[in-house]
Amino acid sequence: MSNTAVSGLPIGRGLLYLIVAGAAWGTAGAAASLVYRASDMGPVALSFWRCAIGFVLLLAVRLLRPRLPVQARTVAPEPLGRKALRAGATGVGLAVFQTAYFAAVDVTGLAVGTVVTLGAGPVFIALGARLTLGERLGRGGVAAVAGALIGLAVLALGGEGPTVRPWGVLLALVSAAGYSVMTLLTRMWGRDGGAGAAGTSVRSFAVTSLCLLPFALAEGLVPHTAEPVRLGWLLAYIAAVPTALAYALYFAGAAAVRSATVSVIMLLEPVSAAVLAVLLLGEHLTAPTLAGTLLMLGSVTGLAVAEARGARRLPA
Repeated sequence: MSNTAVSGLPIGRGLLYLIVAGAAWGTAGAAASLVYRASDMGPVALSFWRCAIGFVLLLAVRLLRPRLPVQARTVAPEPLGRKALRAGATGVGLAVFQTAYFAAVDVTGLAVGTVVTLGAGPVFIALGARLTLGERLGRGGVAAVAGALIGLAVLALGGEGPTVRPWGVLLALVSAAGYSVMTLLTRMWGRDGGAGAAGTSVRSFAVTSLCLLPFALAEGLVPHTAEPVRLGWLLAYIAAVPTALAYALYFAGAAAVRSATVSVIMLLEPVSAAVLAVLLLGEHLTAPTLAGTLLMLGSVTGLAVAEARGARRLPA
């Protein structure tokens, strides 16, 4: 019996990577709020610098990492054309995901933009995984996804007066589609024994940075600030932890774990963001925040346990 995926990563470790990545993603919102307070940087420019600096960090780590001797490598070198396809598709999906989400938040507000993007993602991914990868959720998985979506709705819409604008909802659905495509492609290539997550992350961030550059230039690439040191540290953190580290872990974990499970575990992002908003930004812990957080944590835990048990039943 084996609990190791075709990608070579044990399923349990893949789940851990995704949990850490989801929690790290949630810190980006709090850090971005501090960036906006310290400067006039816009969301697209922040997304560009996040990806560009993250690309530099990932590339540096990849270049400094010792290379395995040829005889010790267990996977054949990936053809150049396939590398380009992986980088292009994943990078464009990531750019669409981030940019459309920021635009949706700008049009219809943070609560509605978040609930539509992150709520539609698991639905799109579950349908796509069923149609393209033959992955089934089962009754327990369906219940976990439903619980996570209810928790997300309670968490994001629990405040007063959310504004719903159709154009913003459409942008949020586009963002969810970009995230879904990125997740499904990563899982598909992982099942086929594709290249490692490190190379995928570096190339994808290069493509994403190029996609975002013209929009960042139009918005204003260089911010004005009275606190350059503070702004520099915040940008360094955003690029290092919720970007370079989190996406490297995400690409590795998403290649080993079922796509629908990935989408639900990554809902830890708004949970992490809500906790930080209470602890660091002075927001109040409301009953909807607590109820939504508990619902989502319960769903994530249940689905992760089911995934690990299912892996142990797989034949070697």
